[in-house]
Amino acid sequence: MPDAFSPKFDALGLLTAVVVHAETGAPLMVAHMNSEALAKTRETGIAHFWSRSRGKLWMKGETSGHILTVREILVDCDQDCLWLKAIPAGPACHTGAESCFFRRLEGDALVD
Repeated sequence: MPDAFSPKFDALGLLTAVVVHAETGAPLMVAHMNSEALAKTRETGIAHFWSRSRGKLWMKGETSGHILTVREILVDCDQDCLWLKAIPAGPACHTGAESCFFRRLEGDALVD
């Protein structure tokens, strides 16, 4: 019998959520979810997160239209991190880049 889903939220009530492209596996972004964001994501199939800087729930793409349609949610062994496989409707990064991971570290410099 499979284990029951019992997410382990941190002291702030958050889980880390890693988002990758469902078809290519390319990394798109990392964000955090509280229980409400997780419930909304599961209910709607659209990625929702908790904004630590704004202190509120937000649906990815609510202003840009660049939503993330979640195809699958994987749960790590400790149930304290989620891996979302999603299809992006446009750039995933708020900078307009396809992914938030568009720079690489070379020495002490970030290179596009």
